[in-house]
Order: sequence, then C-alpha cells, then structure tokens
Amino acid sequence: MPGIRLAGVTNSVHSYDVDTRRWTRLHPAGEPPSPRAAHGAAAVGTMVVFQGGIGPAGHSTDDLYVLDLTNDKFKWHRVVVQGAGPGPRYGHCMDLVAQRYLVTVSGNDGKRVLSDAWALDTAQKPYRWQKLNPDGDRPSARMYATASARSDGMLLLCGGRDASGMPLSDAYGLLMHTSGQWEWTLAPGVSPSPRYQHAAVFVGARLHVTGGVLRGGRAIEGEGAIAVLDTAAGVWLDRNGIVTSRTLKSSHDHDASSDLLRRCRHAAASVGTQIYIYGGLRGDILLDDFLVADNAPFQSEFTSPMYDRVPRAENQNRNHNFNSDSPTSNNSTDKKSIDMLTEASAAEAEAVSAVWRAAQEASQASSEDSLSEGIGSESPLSETSPMPEDLDDGGSLEPDVKLHSRAVVVSKEAVGDLGCLVRQLSLDQFENESRRMHPSSNDQSYPAKKALNRQRSPQGLHKKVISFLLKPRNWKAPAERAFFLDSYEVGELCYAAEQIFMQEPTVLQLKAPIKVFGDLHGQFGDLMRLFDEYGYPSTAGDITYIDYLFLGDYVDRGQHSLETITLLLALKIEYPENVHLIRGNHEAADINALFGFRLECIERMGESDGIWAWTRFNQLFNYLPLAAMIEKKIICMHGGIGRSINTIEQIEKLERPITMDVGSIILMDLLWSDPTENDSVEGLRPNARGPGLVTFGPDRVTEFCKRNRLQLIIRAHECVMDGFERFAHGQLITLFSATNYCGTANNAGAILVVGRGLVIVPKLIHPLPPPVNSPESSPERAMDATWMQELNIQRPPTPTRGRPQSASDRNSLAYI
Repeated sequence: MPGIRLAGVTNSVHSYDVDTRRWTRLHPAGEPPSPRAAHGAAAVGTMVVFQGGIGPAGHSTDDLYVLDLTNDKFKWHRVVVQGAGPGPRYGHCMDLVAQRYLVTVSGNDGKRVLSDAWALDTAQKPYRWQKLNPDGDRPSARMYATASARSDGMLLLCGGRDASGMPLSDAYGLLMHTSGQWEWTLAPGVSPSPRYQHAAVFVGARLHVTGGVLRGGRAIEGEGAIAVLDTAAGVWLDRNGIVTSRTLKSSHDHDASSDLLRRCRHAAASVGTQIYIYGGLRGDILLDDFLVADNAPFQSEFTSPMYDRVPRAENQNRNHNFNSDSPTSNNSTDKKSIDMLTEASAAEAEAVSAVWRAAQEASQASSEDSLSEGIGSESPLSETSPMPEDLDDGGSLEPDVKLHSRAVVVSKEAVGDLGCLVRQLSLDQFENESRRMHPSSNDQSYPAKKALNRQRSPQGLHKKVISFLLKPRNWKAPAERAFFLDSYEVGELCYAAEQIFMQEPTVLQLKAPIKVFGDLHGQFGDLMRLFDEYGYPSTAGDITYIDYLFLGDYVDRGQHSLETITLLLALKIEYPENVHLIRGNHEAADINALFGFRLECIERMGESDGIWAWTRFNQLFNYLPLAAMIEKKIICMHGGIGRSINTIEQIEKLERPITMDVGSIILMDLLWSDPTENDSVEGLRPNARGPGLVTFGPDRVTEFCKRNRLQLIIRAHECVMDGFERFAHGQLITLFSATNYCGTANNAGAILVVGRGLVIVPKLIHPLPPPVNSPESSPERAMDATWMQELNIQRPPTPTRGRPQSASDRNSLAYI
C-alpha cells in the first residue's frame, strides 16, 4: 500500500493477547470516536483513553473517549469534562502520571506548534482539565514527541519536531511534588540522535526509544534507530554503552535489528520486561509486522535482549540482536525529586527492573479504580466509586475529613502471576466493622520543615537492608532463621535512625496524601503484601508523591519482628521526610521481653548478640515520636486518649527519650487505652487489659475533637476483623494491618489512604494460608516455630475487638 492518507484512517480496534499470541478485532458497544490519526492515548488499568487527533474532516474534538475492556465487556464511553480543555490538536502526546493524572503535552492546533501541558485528575469529580504552570526548565514547542510515565510518577518527554521542522534530541522529566506544584527538569546525557514520530516505552527505569525520522521525513538509520535513556543512572545508552557524542554510524555499521527499527509512526507498548512494536511507516511502505523484545533484568552485557518478528499468521520467530541494558554500580539516590535523573545509579535501576511487574500490576488496579466512576456516555454516573490514592477537595479552603463510602479489597482466593484480584465493597458490607457503630445521624499552614542532619551508617548499611528486604512481590521467609545483620550492624542502623528521631517533634506535623499503617507485630509477609498491592516506598514505587505513617507495634507476636523493624528503620534513614514512625505499646523493653521480640533476637542472632541487639532496639524506641497530626485535622496515635488526655499540647510536652516506668499517666493512656465496646457505652470504663487501664466512650472522643478542632482520630492497638473499624459515629477509626493475628483471629489487615482532599480510602488484604512448600510450613521448621506458638498460648493476645474474652484467658492479660 503506497503511502498513507487521512482518507484512509480508521477507528477500528484490534487487541493482541500476549499469552495466546493472537490478534483479535474488537467491536465495542457504544458510540466510538470518529476515525482519526496522530491522536493521544493512554492506558488506565483495563481501560484506554483517547483524545484529539486529526481525521478526514479535520481536527478531532478534544473530547475524552474511554474504551472499557473490563471483564471482556468492551464498550466506548465519552467522558463528561467541565470547563476549558487543551482544545483540538494533533501530534501531541499523553500518558497517565502517578496512576492518577492524565497529562497531555505539546502538539499542533492547526495554527501553531504548542508547548503547553494539561492535566486531568482522574480521582477528582467533576472532571476538569487544568493548564499546568510548571517550574524549572520548560521544553520548547514541539509536536510528534513521546511522553512516557515512569512508575514512580515521572513523565518523560522525548524528542519531537519544532515549529521550523527541525527534529529535537532533548528529553525532559515532569514531576509533581507533594505540594502539588509541577516541575520540568532537563534530562542529562547525550541522545544518539534527534528524532520525531518515534515510539518510547519504559521498562523499569529505562526508557526504550525506537525509530523516528529526521528533517524531511528521512528515517534514522544505523544504531541511532535504537536508544535507551537510563533515568536511574542519568545516561543515554546504545549497543556500545554510554553515549558521549552524537555521531551517527553509517548504514553498513549496524545489525539486522537496526533495520527492523527503521520506521516511524509505529506503536509500542511494554508488558513486564517485554516490549511490543507494531506497524508504522518505512518510507512510503505501510508496515504490518509485529516485533517483540525482551529487556530481561540484571543483564551484565549488551548482547542478550532479542527482537522477535511475530508474523500475523504463523507464530514462528526470527531472532535479531537488540542491545539495551546498562552497566550497574552500587550507588543510589536519596533525593525525592526529579534530580534523581542525575544522581541515581544503575543499581537502583536493577531494583526497579526486579519489581517492575509488581508495580505495574498494582498501579493498573489502582488506576482502574480511579477512573471507572463517571465514564458513562453523558449519563448519570456509574455506581462504582473511585478508589484514589489521594483525592483533591476541589479547592476548598477547609476540606472536611471523610471516610470514602467504599473500600478496596484484595480477594484471598486469587493466585498466580496476576496477583490478587482487587474489588471495591461498600462500607455497609463489612458486617464486623459496621456493627460497632451505634446507628445515628450523623488552619493548613505549616512551619518550615526542619532540616535533618542525616547520619549515614557506614558503607550504605541502610541501602543494604532495603535491597535485601524490600521485595514486595518476591519476599519469602528465609529458610535459615539466622538473621542477616550482626549486632554491630544493628547498632549502626539504630544510631543513624536515632539521630533523625531525636530531631523530630513528639507530635509530628504531616501533610496529605499519606498512607497509614496499623499494628504489624512482626508479620513481615503482610507488610510485603500491602506494599505489593497498594504501592511501596521506593522511587520505583510511589514515595515521590505520597508519605507513609506507621502507628507502632512493629515487633512481638509474629515471627519476623527483626525484618519488620530493620526495614522500617532503613526506610526512615533513606526517606526521613516521607516515612514516619510513631511508638506503640510493644516498643518497650518490659513488654517485648515477654511477647516474643527478645526471644526472636536470641534465637536468630545468638544469646550474646541477640540480647545486645534487643537492648539497642529498645534504646531507640525511647526516642520515637508519640503521635502525628495530618493537615491539623486528623490525629494519629497508637492507643487512645484514655482518661487524662484532653489537649494535643499534653502530648507535645512529653519529653523524649521516655520509658514506660518513668512515663506519666498520659503516656500510659496514649499507648494503652481503647475505645469502649460500642457507641452506646459512654464515659470511662475499666479496661480488661489490666489494672489501671481504661476504655473511653464516644463522648470523650467528641469532646476531644471539638476542643482541639479535630475531625478524626486514627489509632491502632486493637485487632479488628475487617482491618479497620469506626467508632464514635465515625470520629475515630481503629486500624490493624496484620492479618490472622497470632494465627487464630482470621482477621483482615488494612491501611488507610488519606488523600490530599482528606478523603480516606480503606484498603484491605485477607489472610492467606502459608504455601505447602514454604519454609514456614516445612517439617524441619516446625520445631523452630515452637517458641512463638508456646508464647502465644501462654500469653494469649487481647481478644479481637467486639469478641468476648474467653474464661480461660482471664488471667493471661496482654499487660503484665
């Protein structure tokens, strides 16, 4: 077919199944967009969003069309968007950033080449386009560029053609800071060639750029047809390694894969470590071939990834060498912003590649939840509510705290490579959570953050811990129980974290968006599951745009307290202003000497080293902050307000380091008190945990919130069946993140995601039995676990909230 003309453009849809390796022509229901080319498109979970373009009748409108592929029920929707938008344009680029923001950049409106950027918040209704005014080095006007979103929320704009028709070789990163301000940063390095009408996709931290043309439509030939921008190392790569100058090779100095990629206007996508390329133009020839490349992680040379041509009918492969991987080093970045482009190392890129599949699947589930509401064809909104990571409040000066009407739940039956199925449930479907509530009707300025004098442990010890333990998808309980750190390393890790805690206030002042975690109790596998399903603190995860808050009780009861506390301390050292830890009642020597942590230290590190490490951890615990405020409207603590806490100032006046034996009744109430049985029980009552402890009624909660101008208390400390539970007409939420507490409760675990608009979304995981062949269930490990089983029998846990304590447990209270 010679050439391509607008008269030949279509609106047909074809799908390729990467498992069956078959193409299918789809015929979705609903009104499709008009035939068009040079449009923008982005994947949002199981949906694809289209905008703009040009067709036989001229510019397409700037309406948003969504192709919903959920549950094999294919349907077109036109999204209702209020206010002004980017306007009709073609040759622009679009992608989903931070699993939330649909960002479109540049293009041509028929009169001029554009340089603007627009964003649509898929979690904020009604939908509106916002014209961005980013800080930093702004890219020049261009069209036919590419924009590709990295999993951590960075958009990479690459190449394009300027107003004079010159191809561009630069690349820019666009990132939104936690303040909500966007920033452009020029990417470092020298690209192998300028180009436009190319394709680019991320695999981990590497942007793979293929094809494209030069001025006059001349195809890029030679090795310049394939390039990789390693955003973790801040370098451009070709088959020979790091590119230091732009010298295109002659046509005879390249291999067959370079010929394959000599094309423009083609489509590219990545699935896991696979890159798929379809069609395009080579001169006047319209291509219909299909290429597959494997960017396998941890390759040490530039000769391993392969391109496969996949014929349309016969699935017989022809292999061609393609070179993409970068060298590695042991350096990394500890910056949060876009400057990671210049300071990060290829070691981080390896970590990104290793967890890329997990991050992609988790982000797809989150993104699908966010946009699935309200995509009806100009009809009333669907009943499915968005499950955002952070929701804006539409510019209200005084956003109200409110619990989202639906929770995200991971199905416990789902197994296999696709991970756990994610669904949304209305809160009234949580029988145990809802029965606790008695039926009834129902300033944002901050002082500047104190600069932290970060104490680095020798030889990047905290990075060693993160590299060894932060494996959301792949972590397995070690076959050998011996802990991987010695007592000296534990001491160095504690010292570095302690220096940070010493400079923090007793009551932290935090901003949304933020994820809040309840009790973990050494159940490290549950922490990894929560990270895997709902995002994890890494530049390959979501740390660049959401903070993490942990409410204490990191140790005791579970079998991996050492992994839990050491990883959290390492993350605190790496991200001191984004990862926040407060103290629980089990972060005290007199408690964790009885409930497992001391025994675990001895069992896994030897008696001498174990006792020394246990003592050092408890010295650190005395410096932990005791509470946290979110946007001055939500207070987070471990236990409760008890009988003695009436103002936040009382907590702020507690001086650290502080121990339980010298602490006041305020500290005891803060770490040990509980709400009463339900909303109908008011006032103060004795607490079954032990003498001198109390429970407090909904009237105390209401009074405390009113006096301190608060709208919500989030606390942990009690196991609850659904992982979270409301009290005091919703003014207090109990949060518990460990599943099947002590192996008997069969409870779910949950986190709370507090959005920028202070809408709170519960996200749940259900307990899973250990795999038959796991180290935890192997016969040779049975004796190793006996000490923890016997301990839990001798000292049973406090009953799950809402369940009566059995008579046999009356003399085995949690507090001795």
